[in-house]
Amino acid sequence: MYDVIIIGAGVSGAAVAWQLGRFNIKTCVLEKCEDVCEGTSKANSAIIHAGYDAAEGSLMAKLNVRGNEMMDELSKELDIPFKRNGSLVVCIHKEELGGLKDLYDRGIKNGVKGLKILSREEALELEPNLSEDTVGALYAPSAGVVCPFELNIAMAENACENGVEFKFNTEVKDISKGEDGLWHIKAANGEEFCAKYVVNAAGVYADMIHNMVSKDKIRIIQRRGDYCLLDKQVGGHVTHTIFPQPTSLGKGVLISPTIHGNLIVGPTAVETDDKEATNTTAEGIEELITKAGSHVRNLPIKNVITSFAGLRAHEEHHDFIIGEVADAPCFIDCAGIESPGLTASPAIGEMVAGILKEKMGLTEKSDFVATRKGIVRTEGLSVAEMNELIRKNPAYGNIVCRCEMITEGEIIEAIHRPLGAKSLDGVKRRTRAGMGRCQAGFCSPRTMEIINRELSIPYEKITKSGGASVIVPTRTKAAGAAGAAASCAADAGTQANLGAAASKESDGEVTGA
Repeated sequence: MYDVIIIGAGVSGAAVAWQLGRFNIKTCVLEKCEDVCEGTSKANSAIIHAGYDAAEGSLMAKLNVRGNEMMDELSKELDIPFKRNGSLVVCIHKEELGGLKDLYDRGIKNGVKGLKILSREEALELEPNLSEDTVGALYAPSAGVVCPFELNIAMAENACENGVEFKFNTEVKDISKGEDGLWHIKAANGEEFCAKYVVNAAGVYADMIHNMVSKDKIRIIQRRGDYCLLDKQVGGHVTHTIFPQPTSLGKGVLISPTIHGNLIVGPTAVETDDKEATNTTAEGIEELITKAGSHVRNLPIKNVITSFAGLRAHEEHHDFIIGEVADAPCFIDCAGIESPGLTASPAIGEMVAGILKEKMGLTEKSDFVATRKGIVRTEGLSVAEMNELIRKNPAYGNIVCRCEMITEGEIIEAIHRPLGAKSLDGVKRRTRAGMGRCQAGFCSPRTMEIINRELSIPYEKITKSGGASVIVPTRTKAAGAAGAAASCAADAGTQANLGAAASKESDGEVTGA
C-alpha cells in the first residue's frame, strides 16, 4: 500500500514525484511505457516560455511564470543544460502591430520581466535573418531553451534516489474507491495497487483516468504537431526563439536554436481523435516549412536530419486542470498540460506537492538529497581531462556515436544509473547517441552490443523503445555471439534508417538535440 500513486512518468508526473521525494511518505509512479519521458514530454519544442501568452489570471499563466523563475536553480541542482536565449514574437503586417502591445500588456500583468517592443530596425539588429517584411517584434529576454529529456529524467532520477518507486510497463485499466477508503488500481499486466491518494498525470490519457472516478467528465483533445530538426551546421541561423503572432490554435510555427546546437522548426496544430497519432504527414511538413519561411529568411530547410510529430493534451477551456476532484476525494488531477507545460512542470510539481502536504500533514525528510549529478559528458573536456578520464576508465576512449561523439563510457553509465536505459531510445535520450546526422544508422549495432553485455538482454529482445519495437526479430541458434552482432549491424542499421524515413514520434526524440 502506498500513500500516493502518480499515474504517468512524463514531465508533470516526474515533477510531482521529484517534489514528493522530499517528504516522509511512500510514493509510487505507474507508467504504461518502458521508460520515463515517453509521451508529449519527448516530442515538443524544447523551449522555456516567458509567460506573456497565457490569459491573465489563468493557472497556465501563473505556473508558466513560476516555472520559468525556478529553472535557473533547478538546472544547477539537477545538472541539466539550460540557456536563456530570449524570444521574439515577430509582426510582419503593420495593421497587426497592436497585437504585440496586447501581448506586452498581458505579459506585464502576468509578471513577466524585461519585455520590450522592438522596432523593425531593433529586431533585425538582434536577428539579421528575420523576414524583410518585419515591422516590429516583442522581445522577452527571460525565454530559454532546455533539453526536455534531461529535465524529465533528472527529476525522475532525483525522486528515485529519494525513495520514490517507479513501475514501468504498467498501464492503468481501472480505478475504484474501496470500502477501506483507499484507491484500488488494476493494471493491464495483472498487478493491483492501492493508495490513499492518486495523482493523475497521464498526459493525453488524463481524461480517461479522470473519467474512471468522476461523474463530472473532462475531454482532452489531441493536437498533433509536426516538427523538423535541422543539422548543427545551421544551428546559428537564428540565436533567439522566433515566434509568429499567436492564434487560437497556439503559438504558431517557431524557429529556434536548441540547447545542443541544432535548429528546430515547428509545430503545426492538427486536432485528432487518436491518442497515438504521432505520424508526420507531407501536408504538415509543407505547412510548417511555408509558415516558418514567412518570418525567417533563407531558412536552411534542406539541412533537415529528421522530422517527427508529438501530441499536445489540449483541454477545451484551454487551462491546466490541477486540484482535488470534487466528487472524488483524495484524487488529484494534473490534466490538460499542454504548452507551456514543459516550462511550468517544476511549478506544477510544487503545486501538487503543496496540496498533498496540506491535506496529508506531510513532514520533510532530514536526509533528502537535493542535488543530482548528470552523466559525465566528454564533449568540451580538455585533452588533459579526457586523458585522465580514459586512464580511470578506458571505455571513455571508445567512440560509439560518431555524429555526437558519444563514448562507450557514457552509454554504460546511462544504462546503470537510477531508472537506467533499457532500449536504444532510452540510451539516446540520456546520452544523445543516435541523435546526430545519421540518426543512429551507424551507432545502433554497437549500442545494442553494450545493452546485451551490460543487461544480458538477448539481441532479439532489444527494442528501439520498448514493447514490440524489436530491432532483430529472429536469430538462428547457430549464429553465435559473433553472428548475432553481425546480424545486428545489418538489421539495426536498416531499422534506424527506415525509422528516420518513417518519421515516427520515437524519432522525434531529437527535440532537445
